[in-house]
Amino acid sequence: MLPPVSRAAPQPEKLQKNNITKKKKLVEGGLCVCTQELALDHVFGYRGFDCRNNLHYLNDGSDIIFHTAAASVVQNLSTGSQSFYLEHTDDILCLTVNQHPKYRNVVATSQIGTTPSIHIWDAMTKHTLSMLRCFHSKGVNYVNFSATGKLLVSVGVDPEHTITVWRWQEASSLPLNSLVFRVPFGDLWIRLQLLDIGHLAIRTGMALVTESTKVASRGGHLERIFVVEFRPDSDTQFVSVGVKHMKFWTLAGSALLYKKGVIGSMEAAKMQTMLSVAFGANNLTFTGAINGDVYVWKEHFLIRLVAKAHTGPVFTMYTTLRDGLIVTGGKERPTKEGGAVKLWDQEMKRCRAFQLETGQLVECVRSVCRGKKLLNKVSLGHAARCAAYSPDGEMVAIGMKNGEFVILLVNSLKVWGKKRDRKSAIQDIRISPDNRFLAVGSSEHTVDFYDLTQGTSLNRMGYCKDIPSFVIQMDFSADSKYIQGQPRRATKQCFYQSSADCMLGNILIYPLQAASKNVSTGAYKRQVHEVPLGKQVTEAMLIEKITWASWTSVLGDEVIGIWPRNADKADVNCACVTHAGLNIVTGDDFGLVKLFDFPCTEKFAKHKRYFGHSAHVTNIRFSYDDKYVVSTGGDDCR
Repeated sequence: MLPPVSRAAPQPEKLQKNNITKKKKLVEGGLCVCTQELALDHVFGYRGFDCRNNLHYLNDGSDIIFHTAAASVVQNLSTGSQSFYLEHTDDILCLTVNQHPKYRNVVATSQIGTTPSIHIWDAMTKHTLSMLRCFHSKGVNYVNFSATGKLLVSVGVDPEHTITVWRWQEASSLPLNSLVFRVPFGDLWIRLQLLDIGHLAIRTGMALVTESTKVASRGGHLERIFVVEFRPDSDTQFVSVGVKHMKFWTLAGSALLYKKGVIGSMEAAKMQTMLSVAFGANNLTFTGAINGDVYVWKEHFLIRLVAKAHTGPVFTMYTTLRDGLIVTGGKERPTKEGGAVKLWDQEMKRCRAFQLETGQLVECVRSVCRGKKLLNKVSLGHAARCAAYSPDGEMVAIGMKNGEFVILLVNSLKVWGKKRDRKSAIQDIRISPDNRFLAVGSSEHTVDFYDLTQGTSLNRMGYCKDIPSFVIQMDFSADSKYIQGQPRRATKQCFYQSSADCMLGNILIYPLQAASKNVSTGAYKRQVHEVPLGKQVTEAMLIEKITWASWTSVLGDEVIGIWPRNADKADVNCACVTHAGLNIVTGDDFGLVKLFDFPCTEKFAKHKRYFGHSAHVTNIRFSYDDKYVVSTGGDDCR
């Protein structure tokens, strides 16, 4: 398994404050105080592909806590409502909850990055209690509190996989006369701390860490470490497991000492890659291996091997608090005798297996997404790249990665029609406001037009050509006579999840015979074409008179203000104007969602910005009533 890699975009070399224009605006911290405001409402996603033990209960099981992208999410199980901790600047890699009653609902999280920080915060108030500037480089992939809750152990993604023990509370001790406040600096936030009168210290979001905060530190292993956990009854003993790795650690003053796990002469036993760990009474330790075995250790000696406890890797283990039973979770197909979750006694004699079949309703499981229920689903056989509803809401068009497009009836999701005139991926798909024309933008630098009123035959009526790059965004005019689009050159890596997901391009507007559309391409040049002939419109006066039914382009005089200083052409990926035409929201390569007034004709326009994504924001849309904004991340949740 490869180590995680930071995908946060590098900061520009020169940081400059936004221009202060002569136009009077209410400004708060350098940002526009608009009449509109956004507040994060719900996050879909969970990072589980490279993380361990990052899903926990809170408040006696009434809430759960997890992370995805740069957001930590607390979700109430009865209502489905969510609250968020959004102070991280890159992908969160680990999360743990303090189990000591004195530190109820205290959470520690950390992230990837060249100078990662560990955040200790209150899950109910979302207030940061302490921030540890790590001695780890590249990131922190596991954290765990000690038995008393006073110590925290962390392991880095650096080549030595350094293990560090912290007195986490001491990092939050600030002088009584200190004042911390947050100000914008260009496209970044900088924390300023006033320590004494006349003295100002610039802080980049890290708490002041002294040598007394760090108790001990030592290289853990040359290969990756997956789990580091304190024994549940100790502040000085913990265990680390990883690639061909099993070590028993002791904190002795400011030193970390370890003993390797000793397998001895036990038949058929050899050191495996260990993925999980649990603890039992009498100094017993249980570890789950990549081959499905469970190893039982007494102190640091192997005393038993449970072969094929699961048919696949044992990803997680847990000790029940009431009776000390061992719960294991592994990769396993459900059968009459086995399942992905198994319950064992401490002698590792299986006592019960749980069959968890995906997609099936189970009476004992409550919904955690009340009000956000899956209504229907259909398998199309190929990867889908983009989608668009018809204006009347009766049909939905899906563009596929193999060049095919499919039109489904919304109520039943039955196929109304499908066609494949292109061999490359469909990048964007739109239906005209009068429900007559379907526009299909592909990676072959074309936009095809189909007349839906002629039935399911879906004969192509015309197409736009001479587009300098593949089309990523399209907008019809309100009268369905023109189309504008934005083509794009594939000059940088992007992570696609939808039609408008990672835009680099020109806006192309094509007139349709009965409709027009605005086409955005990857060459960063705005073009307008007629529908369905595809003839390009070049007359500026005519283009200025066109009223657009929607606006999703990042190019044009109307949106020049959404681009920050020193921006690369690929930095702003997506945009969407409200149906009322008063505001525009954008997503960029820095993980920011920004809200502007529309039209946005002044350079470096004032705006509000919102956090939660860790890297590329690939697509963004307003809901039909402009009450919600939906944004998607590129690869920040898998």
